[in-house]
Amino acid sequence: MTGPADPARRPSSLDPKELGFTPRPPVPWLAPMLLLSTGLRALLSALFGAYLDKRELQHALPDGVNDEPGTDGELWLDYVADLGDGFHGTYSIAYLLAQPHLDVDGGAAEGGGSSAVRLPRGQVLLMGGDQVYPTASAEAYEDRCKGPYTAALPVPPADGPPPTLYAVPGNHDWYDGLTAFLRLFVKMRADHFGGWRLAQNRSYFAIRLPQNWRLFAIDIQSGAYVDDPQLLYFEKAARELGPDDRVILVVPTPSWVQAVDRPKAYDTVDYFLRTILDPTGAQVKVMLAGDLHHYARYAGPDRQLVTCGGGGAYLYPTHHLPERIAVPPTDTLVRRASTSKEYDLAGRFPSKQRSRRYAWSVFLRLPWRNPGFAALIGTVHALLMLAMVGVSHKASGSALRLFSIPLAVMVVLTMLGAVLFAKPPTAGGKRHVRHWLLGIGHGLVHLGLAGLGTWVWLMLPFVDWAWPAPLAATAVIYGPVVSLLGSGLVAAYLLVAGAFGVNLNELFSSQGIDDAKCFLRLHIARDGSLTIYPVAVDTICRKWTPAPDAPADSSWLVPAQPLRPRLAEPPIHLPRDLAVVHPEKR
Repeated sequence: MTGPADPARRPSSLDPKELGFTPRPPVPWLAPMLLLSTGLRALLSALFGAYLDKRELQHALPDGVNDEPGTDGELWLDYVADLGDGFHGTYSIAYLLAQPHLDVDGGAAEGGGSSAVRLPRGQVLLMGGDQVYPTASAEAYEDRCKGPYTAALPVPPADGPPPTLYAVPGNHDWYDGLTAFLRLFVKMRADHFGGWRLAQNRSYFAIRLPQNWRLFAIDIQSGAYVDDPQLLYFEKAARELGPDDRVILVVPTPSWVQAVDRPKAYDTVDYFLRTILDPTGAQVKVMLAGDLHHYARYAGPDRQLVTCGGGGAYLYPTHHLPERIAVPPTDTLVRRASTSKEYDLAGRFPSKQRSRRYAWSVFLRLPWRNPGFAALIGTVHALLMLAMVGVSHKASGSALRLFSIPLAVMVVLTMLGAVLFAKPPTAGGKRHVRHWLLGIGHGLVHLGLAGLGTWVWLMLPFVDWAWPAPLAATAVIYGPVVSLLGSGLVAAYLLVAGAFGVNLNELFSSQGIDDAKCFLRLHIARDGSLTIYPVAVDTICRKWTPAPDAPADSSWLVPAQPLRPRLAEPPIHLPRDLAVVHPEKR
C-alpha cells in the first residue's frame, strides 16, 4: 500500500484500505520466531555486514552540503529517533511533530503545572535512526514509519514552504544492507515523505544552518569504521568550517554511555572528531543520538551529549544511567584518543523513580505482551517434566518414558539457553563473571521448578492412565500452569539481573512499554544562540478519530484522548558565548 492516490482524499475511518497502510501493534520482542529471526539477522549482519556495505557505493551520488537557512536568520529543528514500532506510540509523536505549533507545559515533572511554552513546528525534521522495527523491508517502512507520518502531515503546509526531512540509519535500518532506507529517504528515488520534502543524497549528510551553525550526521554501520567515501565527503564539507563555527554532531548510538561497559564503543566517534572536525577549530557543542529509548543529557565543560530515542519504540530504563562518565573513557586502548573530560548526568526522562516502577511491572506485562514466549517456556517445562518422570517413574514400560526426551539432553539445553540468554552472542562486548553466575542461577531455578512439578505430577493419577491420556493431561493442565509459573521466574530473573546491569534491554523490551515518549525541538535564534526543548509525553494516545472534512494539510487522525506534551527538563540554552545556562538562572 502507498496511501491514497489523491492526498486530498482524506480517509473517513481507520480502515487500512483507506489509510493506505496497516497500523501495526508493538513488536512482541520475546516472540520465539522473532527472537530467532532477529538474532539470525544480527549475527549475519555482524559476520557479513562489511560485504553488504552500500556506503562505498554512495560515492557515486551527489556530495553537496545542504542549506537550511530558516527564516529571517533563525531556524526551528526537530529531532526524533527510534520511531518505527507500534502505531499508537509512533503516531502520537508524529502527530505532535506535524502540528503548526505546540503548547508545551513548562513543568519538568510529572503533572507539569507551569505556564505553557508555544513552540512552532520544526522547519527541519531529523530522524535519528531505527525508523523501522524489527527488520527493514518496504512493507515494514510503509506500515510503521511512512504511513503514520503521512497520516500526520499528508501534504505540505498551506501557510509556508514544506519542512525538510533528513534521516540517519540505525542498526535496524541496516538489516537489509540499507536497501529500503536509501529508496525511502534519498531524494533521487522520491522527493517527498508525506508533507515533508526530501533533501539528502546519501545515508550521511552535512547541513549549513543559520548563524554559523552546522549539522553533521554520520552513518556508522553497526558500530563499524567510517568508510573512505564518507570521510572524503566530510573532509570536503569541513573545509568550510572555522573557529567561529559551531557544530551539532548526530550519531546513531550514544557511544559515550555505551563506552562505560565497552570502551571501544566511542573509538569511531572520537576518530571522526579528531581527524575531521578538530583540525578546523570549529566547536562541537551538541552531540545527538537515539538507540536507547529514553531521554538523557550529559553536560560537560563545553559540550552537551543528548540521547533522545523516544519516537515510538518500547521504553528503555533510565535508573541505571551512570551519574558521571568520562568521554573518551580513560581506559580506551586508542593511543591518540582525545583528552578525556568528565560529564554529569543533568537530565533524564522518565525519572529514576518512575523507571524503577516500570521495571517492577515486568511480572504483569511479560506474559501479556509475549504469549508466544510464555507458551515456549511452558513447552520447555513440560518436556523437562516428562523427561524427569520418564527417569523416576517405577513402571519401566510407561508410555511417558517411551515418549520423553532424555533428561540429560533437556538439562543441557535448559542450562545452555539460560546462559546464552544472559549474554547472547549477538550482544557484543565481553562475557563477565556476572553473566555466567546469573545465567547458571537462572537455569538452576528452572530445573528446580521442573523438579517440583515432577514431584507433584507423580502424586497425581494422570501418570498411570492409559496412553495418550497422560500426554493430553500434560498439554491441557500442566502446560498452561507451568507457562505462567515459568514466565514469572523469567520476570523475576530479569528484575534481579537488571540490578546488576544484565539483560536490561530484555527487562524492558519484554514489557513493550509504549508510554513515556519524547523528542527534541531546537531553536537557533538570530543572536546565534541555540535552545534545546526536550518535549516529553507521559501517556500516548490509543484512540484516534478520523477528520475527513479537515483541511488537506491537517492530520488525518486526531487524538480522542488528549496528548499533553511537557518539557522533560527546563530548556537548555547555549548563548553565543556558549556558556550553558537554564532560563531560570539567567
